[in-house]
Formats: sequence, structure tokens, C-alpha cells
Amino acid sequence: MRTVGRGLPRALAPLGVPAYRWLAGALVCALAAGGLWTLAVVWQVIALGGGATAVSAVSAGFAVGMLATALLGGVLADRVPQRRILLAVAAAELAATAATAALSLAGLVEVPHLVAASVVIGVGQGLYYPAYSALLPSLLPADQLLPANGLEGFLRPLLVNAGGPALAGALVAAFAPSAALLAATVASAGAVGFLLGLPSTPLRRDLAAEASASGRSVETAASGRTAARAVLADVAEGFAYLRRTPWLLSTLLFACVMVLLVIGPLEVLTPFAIRDRAGGGPQDHALVLAAFGVAGAVASLVVASRRLPRRYLSVMILLWGAGCAPLALFGVATSVWVMVVGAALVGATFQAATVIWGTLLQRRVPPSLLGRVSSLDFFVSLALMPVSMALAGPVSAAVGLTPVFLVAGLAPTGLAVAAIVLARLRVDELAHPLDGAPPAADGSAVPAPGGLGADPVPPTAGGRAPRTDG
Repeated sequence: MRTVGRGLPRALAPLGVPAYRWLAGALVCALAAGGLWTLAVVWQVIALGGGATAVSAVSAGFAVGMLATALLGGVLADRVPQRRILLAVAAAELAATAATAALSLAGLVEVPHLVAASVVIGVGQGLYYPAYSALLPSLLPADQLLPANGLEGFLRPLLVNAGGPALAGALVAAFAPSAALLAATVASAGAVGFLLGLPSTPLRRDLAAEASASGRSVETAASGRTAARAVLADVAEGFAYLRRTPWLLSTLLFACVMVLLVIGPLEVLTPFAIRDRAGGGPQDHALVLAAFGVAGAVASLVVASRRLPRRYLSVMILLWGAGCAPLALFGVATSVWVMVVGAALVGATFQAATVIWGTLLQRRVPPSLLGRVSSLDFFVSLALMPVSMALAGPVSAAVGLTPVFLVAGLAPTGLAVAAIVLARLRVDELAHPLDGAPPAADGSAVPAPGGLGADPVPPTAGGRAPRTDG
């Protein structure tokens, strides 16, 4: 593995930046809390005598919370210092988790309490991602954004899909769901503690200059109806940037259709394919999920250890599109191990492309728009996921598992090629190279807002000094 800076492997180079270490610590605790909560809340519902409907209500509360705040999260990330947003989110999640754990320990918890806590946590997640994505370029030089995103991609499946649920399962089995909820509370408290140590960073947008240019003071712009109009204007500006940026628009449209075709079969129909075609059971399903997560984690670390590919847009979209092909195996295979291999291949390619995508946003989107564009990405990814999951069951009942998995596996490759050709992505990526940002001599270069190859900054944000987080 290549090394940079102070002798750290490239994949771990961001940990050489003290401010990022605080953020990474908070991320580890938050992801662990999420993994613990995911399993603990399900078994708490079961302990109360609830069934699939009650579990669905809790899951729906989380999804509704995220959808409700996804676009607002982007506006806030471009208007409020991101550290404050992350700290507020962590504090709210700590309060929700601690209250649920306390009620559980006292024997007073009910399903509505779990739904309410899930809504709060979902709201927090809708605000968290845009703020986190917008903050990274303020902490790290451009050449370390890929390793940072790769490190997150490595940690997320290990903690959310494997480590957190495994610990929660052990605590539930040995004690009760309340013990796992208490552990989630401790992890949430750790996230708050690390964020308190995170230093303040500049807001990479000059709101005072924008207000002055439009003939308003900051105070006037922040009051009453004017503030509401400002929020709507911010959202409209994000959509306008999306419409006039072909690489961004084409990628999100491709991702939107891919999610519709793939997520439902992957999330809803996989256990039925394992049961009906391979004669497997819950343990085999867990093995398939583990293969998906572990392979994704390893792929993230591999991508983080290298520079961005020269043809980064084409590589990214082909990884997503062609990476779906192994899903076709779920429709024809009669062996669980074939499905395990297929899941590992899909997990590896998906996560590798996601690491590139996060880095691409942070390096090519203007700093003043990064929060809003990240929230648009988040919103689009969520928007058709419930539709895909709702359609998967009825469609498979009508036509069978095999056709559904064949379409999910093979159609995205054609969509990927169409996106690359029709949006002229090969021309765009050559005109905006991202593979040549050299590290500073001491490995601690000052971050370059927007990064090498950043797209032009809109007139409202160009060339002005950023406001500091006071």
C-alpha cells in the first residue's frame, strides 16, 4: 500500500490531519450507534409482542424523517457552519436514544416511542450527510478527499451492517434489548464528545456579500418571510446548478433509474431467492449480506489507496452499471455460495463507485453549493427507493423471481453506457482532470476549496472571502 506525508498509508493519510481525527472519531461512534440501534429497535418491537407491521412503522418513521429534511439539510449546510449542524444532530440523536433506553430499562417503552425516536434519528440523518460532505473539503487538502471517503466507505458497512448489529445481537441475547439501546446511547455520547473537540472551520460562502449584492442586510435576509424566500431561493439555485451541469444531471438520472431497478430486488427479494431457489435459510441470508458489506469495505480501502482514475466519470458509472450484473445470478443460481459471490461482487463495485462519487462532488461542485448538491444527491437516492421496494413484491409475484433479477442485473449496464455517451462524459472528464493533484511536501497542504478541476463558481459566490465560524 502506497504511503504519503508522514509515512501513513495513502488510505489512512487523512488521519495525519488533527482536525480530521476528531471528525473520524465522531463518525466511528455515530456509525456504531446506528448499527446498534438498527438491530436493538427491531428486537425491542418483538419483545413488546409486535410483528412485521410494527417494525415497518418504525422503519417508515426513519425514512420519513430523512426525506423530510434532505433538501433543508443542504440549505443549512451552505448557510450554517457545518460543525454546528453535526453537533446538533449528534445531540438530538443522543437525546432520542437515551430516552428510548431509559424507557426500556423502566419497562415503559411502547411502539409509538420507538417510532418517534426513529423519526428524530431520521431527521438527523437528513441533515447530517450534506453537512458532513460540505465539511470535509474544509478540513483536508484535495488529494486526501478520496482516502477520506474511502475510509468512511470502509467503516460504514463494518459498523452499520456487521459490528454494530453483532454487538447488539450479543447484548440482546445475553440481557435484553434495553442493554443494546444503552450501548447505542454510549456510542452516541461518544459522537457528541468527539464533535466538541472538532475545531471551528470557515463557512465557504459569504452570505453578507450575497445579501449586500441583492440590497439586503444579513439581519433582514434572516427574518420572517424573507428568510423563507431565501431558503427557497437556495433550493432553486441548487436545482438550477443541477440542470446546467451535464455530468451531475446525467449521473443522478442514471442513479435514480438504477435505484428503481435494483434496490427492491436486492433488499426485498434476496431472502426469497435464497429460500426458494437454493433452499437456504436465515443464516444463509446473513452470509450473503455479510459478503456484500465486507467486500464493499475492502473495495473502499483499495480505492482510497489509489488516486482517482483518469476516466473517473466513466469508471464510476460503469462500476455501478456493470456491477449490477451479478444480481442476475440470484434469478438463476441454485447454490447459496454462488449468491454469496454475486453479493460480494455487487458490494465491491457499488462501494468503489460511491467512494469516487463522494470525492467527485467535493472536488468539482463549487464550495458555496456543495451542501445543497449533496442533499439533492441524497434526496434523489431516497426518492425512488420506497417505490422500488413497494414494486418488487407484486412484480415478482406476477412474473417470477428470475425475470426481475435478470432485469435488475442486466439493464443497468445499458443505462450506464447510454449515460456516458449521451452526456458526453468522456469529453467532460478529460476537460476536468482530477488525478494530478500533488500532495504538499509535508503532507499537510492547505485545502484548496473546490479542488483541481472545480466547475465555475456562480456569480453570487465567486471570489469572496469566507465567513468564519464564530
